Amino acid sequence: MNHTPRTRTVVSCTLLVIALGAGGTACGSGGNPLTAKPYDASDQISFNGPSGDGKKADPDKPLEVTAEDDDGRITDVTATDATGRYVTGELNADGTRWHSTSPLAANAHYTLRVSTEDEDGAPGRKVLAFDTSRPTTKKTLKVTFGPKSGKYGVGQPITAELDRPVKDKAQRAVVERALRVDSVPAVEGAWHWVDDKELHYRPKDYWPAHATVTVHSNLDGVKIGDRLWGAKSKPLKIGIGDKVVALTDASSHSMTVYKNGEEINEIPVTTGKPGFETRNGVKVVLGKEYFVRMRGTTVGIAEGSADSYDLPVYYATRVTWSGEYVHAAPWSVGSQGYENVSHGCTGMSTSNAEWFFDHINEGDVVKVVNSNGDTMETFGNGFGDWNMGWKKWRSGSALIAGTPDGPSPAQVARLRPESV
Repeated sequence: MNHTPRTRTVVSCTLLVIALGAGGTACGSGGNPLTAKPYDASDQISFNGPSGDGKKADPDKPLEVTAEDDDGRITDVTATDATGRYVTGELNADGTRWHSTSPLAANAHYTLRVSTEDEDGAPGRKVLAFDTSRPTTKKTLKVTFGPKSGKYGVGQPITAELDRPVKDKAQRAVVERALRVDSVPAVEGAWHWVDDKELHYRPKDYWPAHATVTVHSNLDGVKIGDRLWGAKSKPLKIGIGDKVVALTDASSHSMTVYKNGEEINEIPVTTGKPGFETRNGVKVVLGKEYFVRMRGTTVGIAEGSADSYDLPVYYATRVTWSGEYVHAAPWSVGSQGYENVSHGCTGMSTSNAEWFFDHINEGDVVKVVNSNGDTMETFGNGFGDWNMGWKKWRSGSALIAGTPDGPSPAQVARLRPESV
């Protein structure tokens, strides 16, 4: 049977009914067949899962639904587990076969909804339920999300730490597809694999001010690879505060602080002198310390050399793990606004440092321009994530364009509002 002409006829009928309005009819005296109550499609399809005899489906095997009636076809299939996780799948061109393309979870309960149509375009429905068996291995993969729950600035990336390395690209895709990040308001974002055990997620641009970000893993019970299954992971919820960006121009020796796009302060500063130039680029505030004892030996400066130092430092805002701070530097007030004399940190007067300390928070953005230093490292020394272009960032995803290839359960519900 040739299904293509019949499909075009049904579509044409649907469009014509919409054009005619509620009082019109089309496609014969019976009206639009798609408005009819769905018939029971039990005899029209076959399913490779258990048939209600108490048996459980093997989560290692893909689902498959086949059209058994030569005069009918499958039009849609959705499969979700009890937690709302969606199973992606593919339907062939003539509607005779659908199969899952993402792995099933082990020890889970699934509902499979199959939509069909007969040769006249009348809709059929069949709802199937089944359980999957437990995995035969104890080897699991757990994900720990970061940062801790709380409130952060617009530059804060989301991190995902794996307790086992994942090197295979196909396995990475399974993991990444199950790591969900949602924000209100919604933004475009993507995961990037830093290495075999760490992923970072960031939007294309900074988070919107006052956004709410929730992160969770759908890996529990999902087979990742041979003898490796996903484990439960604790979800994460963070809030985003005001958009605070501190822009330091090393050539003009000044820092301008913006809040939600408005300038709120301009501060004279000093940055790294020749040989100790401050890193250019975007850094994300890692934390604040009222008092830090800073020693040159911790950054490789030999004790007793001309550049050696051991100083008590107050109002210190950390931007790298290697020891770069924005802090009070009362010993260099005469140079602040005029020349760069520090060993890489951004120094300012004690009163200005106290003001900055009170107005900056973890996750806020500190950006340096016009320094002779290198660009801030993307990974490994704090959060330099924003120094990587968006195209390159997405290329670090195991999924196409860094976006999961299946709709979420909420999207499916919006697309299919009818009850089944």
